[in-house]
Amino acid sequence: MSFRFQQENTLRRKPLAAVAALIASACSGAFAQNAPAPGATTTLREVVVTANPLGSELNDLVAPVSTLGGDALAVRQGSTLGDTLDKLPGVSSSYFGPNASRPIIRGLDGDRIKVLQNGGSTIDASTLSNDHAVPVDPLVAERIEVVRGPAALMYGGNAIGGVVNVIDNRIPKEPIQGIGGAVDASATAGGDSARNASGLLEAGNGQIAIHADAFARKTSNLRIPGYARSASLRNSQPLEEGQSEAYGRLPNSSAQQSGGSLGGAYTWADGFVGANYSEYHNEYGTPAEDSVRLQMRQQRFAVEGEVRNLAGNTGGFIESVKSKFSYTDYEHKEIDAGQTGTVFKNNGWDARIEAKHARIGRMTGVIGTQFGSTRFSALGEEAFVPSTDTDNAALFIFEEMPLSAGGDLKLNLGGRMDHTRVKAQANGNERFADASRSFNAGSASAGLLYKLAPAWSLTSNLAYTERAPTFYELYANGPHVATGSWEQGDPNAAKERATSLDLGVRFKSGPHSASLSGYYSRFSNYLALTNTGTARDAEGDLVTPGSAGALPVMQYMGVPATLYGFEAEGRARVWQKLLTGSDTVDLEARADYVHGENRNTGQPLPRLSPLRLGGAVVYGAGPWGARADVTYAARQSRVPANDTPTDAYTLLGVSITYKFKMAGTQTLVYLRGDNLTNQDARSATSILRDIAPLAGRSVKLGVRTTF
Repeated sequence: MSFRFQQENTLRRKPLAAVAALIASACSGAFAQNAPAPGATTTLREVVVTANPLGSELNDLVAPVSTLGGDALAVRQGSTLGDTLDKLPGVSSSYFGPNASRPIIRGLDGDRIKVLQNGGSTIDASTLSNDHAVPVDPLVAERIEVVRGPAALMYGGNAIGGVVNVIDNRIPKEPIQGIGGAVDASATAGGDSARNASGLLEAGNGQIAIHADAFARKTSNLRIPGYARSASLRNSQPLEEGQSEAYGRLPNSSAQQSGGSLGGAYTWADGFVGANYSEYHNEYGTPAEDSVRLQMRQQRFAVEGEVRNLAGNTGGFIESVKSKFSYTDYEHKEIDAGQTGTVFKNNGWDARIEAKHARIGRMTGVIGTQFGSTRFSALGEEAFVPSTDTDNAALFIFEEMPLSAGGDLKLNLGGRMDHTRVKAQANGNERFADASRSFNAGSASAGLLYKLAPAWSLTSNLAYTERAPTFYELYANGPHVATGSWEQGDPNAAKERATSLDLGVRFKSGPHSASLSGYYSRFSNYLALTNTGTARDAEGDLVTPGSAGALPVMQYMGVPATLYGFEAEGRARVWQKLLTGSDTVDLEARADYVHGENRNTGQPLPRLSPLRLGGAVVYGAGPWGARADVTYAARQSRVPANDTPTDAYTLLGVSITYKFKMAGTQTLVYLRGDNLTNQDARSATSILRDIAPLAGRSVKLGVRTTF
């Protein structure tokens, strides 16, 4: 057995109708097909599914894409999605301590980065506040795809910065014959002292396929190289007499996570239909508040299906249909000194249908629709946003056409139109008011891929993107304890609008590869959380900025903004048969940089990653592998007024792997060391940079066995 790591009221009231439509589209023709013969195997291309719904190999994509899977993902896994993807070109992490971090792509974060699970929307509260974790654990991921820039506009305006798609096999899409699975266990000395374990089991008879998985993780307070508070903060805000500085450990940064899923599918030669139920639990602390613990729970039910080879039943027009539906029940409680303070809930459903049409001339493409509804509430004295209902409906199209006879020049065209309605209810809270806004947001892109030679290709992508404001950008009004500010929305906020250009060059020849992308995004209306220069106390009264208990008023404002930068990576084989008859030595290099500013004031945009450079030496000899990696982050002094710069730092990491087969199993053993020089490093993209440094020296030992 092998595994591939690979209008408004209507929307609100009829999620079951969406399920019915989904199952109907998946099952049409299901029982008219025969199951594959026992023992039959199908070889599939390794394709990237997130950046191109037609399914393309990595070197044939217009969009800049990074993928992480297999052994590389197993060795690289961190405790959060942001930590796992940090160091990929153009990708950094919001890092709210070791337990909560979202990916940041090209300087854009929050609602501008779409996090997907198997191509479907996740429903949580992670974009609302940096201390809210993403309820997707890297332990259960088989593959992660990262699309940088607005090329993934098929997923909506809130993918203006990019898309992160976490792919698993919780709903099997291909026939499974027999029983197989995997187990993974690891332990860390230093750092967060993590203990991780996960396992999955899959079984099938060639038609019916079953999947089950479970995971658990427990971490301690993070070990850090020195003081938790930065030197500048210790000097400017000394502690009161009798208090001591936290040293060597980051207070209240321990966590305990667990979860699992059970799903199954009916598969046949031309498709599948399946369902899955999963749960995720997370209890963790936040370094911003010593006495506050967060208890998170997510329950998710998903249905997915695909039917291929439909041309004979659709007059030759529709070749295949994919559809998916999910319902999510999300809740987390913020518990202060044992007492529940604020309770956040977000319940909703999301449905998506894609249909691949037959060739129209030389053009192939996909048309689709996506719709959904969420109900968000924040209950408690510290709730800074009202209860809101958000409904969304969208139509999208993606077309691809070769412009030359040999296919060396290819054109991609895409477009999407979203209708969004956001309705807020005050529910007796005098800080809020009943209100409602509706938005129609349109996006379009055009991209070219030109193959200069078999090894070289050029790419370009021009996109115009609109994003509707979120409920918190519109209606927030209250003390946001996690950020130490009074956060205020703009009920009259306009859509965010941007025009972006991306240019790239790629090289691939045997073990040698390289890519370079440059990008420029011009926002005519960028919704920025801006310091107004005023302050309020916890009750909302205006007070003198800097006085005891004063919270700076941060308001969402539409400003003109510009972001530009580049990312590059490359790998070259420099030696073969160095010590043995089959060993290899490769050199890797990577770099990225982003520059962002408010064009009205010339002020930098907040929390931008500085220039980052990285290099690695990679050695392979049969079952053995070794890697030594150095990452350099420059000083970030381009920060907004009242923000703090970060010093440069260099991190050294080493990993050793060994793979062996025994009695029908394949096992990977790995040893990974991070920050081996115990560098005191603080992330420029973290809002907690002055109170939460990155982890100190750590060594992780892990083993993964598949059968």
